[in-house]
Amino acid sequence: MIIVADANIPFANEAFAQFGEVRLAQGRELTAEQLRDADALIVRSVTNVNELLLKGMPVRFVGTATIGIDHLDLTYLAAAGIPWASAAGCNARSVVEWVAAALAEICVARGEDWSGRTLGIVGHGNVGSRLAPVARRLGMRVLVNDPPLARAGVLEGSVSLQTVLAESDFVTLHVPMIKEGEDRTRHLIGAKELALMKPGAVLLNAARGAVVNNAEALAKPSGVTLALDVFEGEPRPNRDLVKACAIATPHIAGYSFEGKVNGTRMMAEALAAFLGTTSVWVPKFAAPENAVILPPGREGMMAVRDAIRGSYDIRADDARLREGLALDDDAWGRHFDLLRKNYPRRREFANYTIAEKFDNPAARELLISALGFNG
Repeated sequence: MIIVADANIPFANEAFAQFGEVRLAQGRELTAEQLRDADALIVRSVTNVNELLLKGMPVRFVGTATIGIDHLDLTYLAAAGIPWASAAGCNARSVVEWVAAALAEICVARGEDWSGRTLGIVGHGNVGSRLAPVARRLGMRVLVNDPPLARAGVLEGSVSLQTVLAESDFVTLHVPMIKEGEDRTRHLIGAKELALMKPGAVLLNAARGAVVNNAEALAKPSGVTLALDVFEGEPRPNRDLVKACAIATPHIAGYSFEGKVNGTRMMAEALAAFLGTTSVWVPKFAAPENAVILPPGREGMMAVRDAIRGSYDIRADDARLREGLALDDDAWGRHFDLLRKNYPRRREFANYTIAEKFDNPAARELLISALGFNG
């Protein structure tokens, strides 16, 4: 069996070699020619898997080591009889931590505390359902909007999008890309929706770039703050929009090492199921260096923010993206892609211990009980 896999999938060789020969490829440049004798294709979100890529190829299984599936032409795959699998939920915790890091930075910059504030969560799937209890433990009021789940009777208390926008201090988007129909999410947030938000409210998007109308977000009402991880036109997002963001990162919210490895594991298990066997690969990796977070000598939100930085400093992702703003269009696109391809190994909060001598007991308790650090 020949398996073609995106070279940016960690441990791809180790995980998939149990099933046959593994050939690594650059996801965005993948061509049909590379699939001439491939039995399985494992991609990430930068590869559009459609008839143009697969027609006439021997590929019998497609997997994506990501939570999103809008890069897969499911209609074509069904018509061609090609089964597929995604890694839904693999990096949900990583996205939750990206939201926490972004909010901590913004709150400290404003001299505010997130306790007592209202967080609006649009989408209560793998990410939103994990974020909501974290936010409540942080002392936030939580409003949730998810019409499909509300109609299905599996989500109590869902409110309208208008209510979320009007009442929330922070609105964070965690919906799939749906281009048409009753639950369309493409351009879910545009000028009209932004105008409903409170002055000073923050809009965070770590879902898909086109969930927000980027052109209208750039012309947003004054007072609405943007924290964006995803953009329309990737890998060449509108540079003026990047400049306008309080926080801008290159589509890496879900790029924790654990999240990416979870995606690999789930693809190995899906491929094994397709073949009628069992995956025996178990990922093994060491604890991060400097895994003990020491006292910051800070008060309140600053102590929490500094502890989060000890595990994940979102400012570094923001700064690396902005380093490419002066490049020409082609170089800007390469810069964006390379930031993702060469992303530093980022470990999740649970890998870090808040030292007992951390000199802010309230912050220490919050970091452990709400954000999942070790104590």
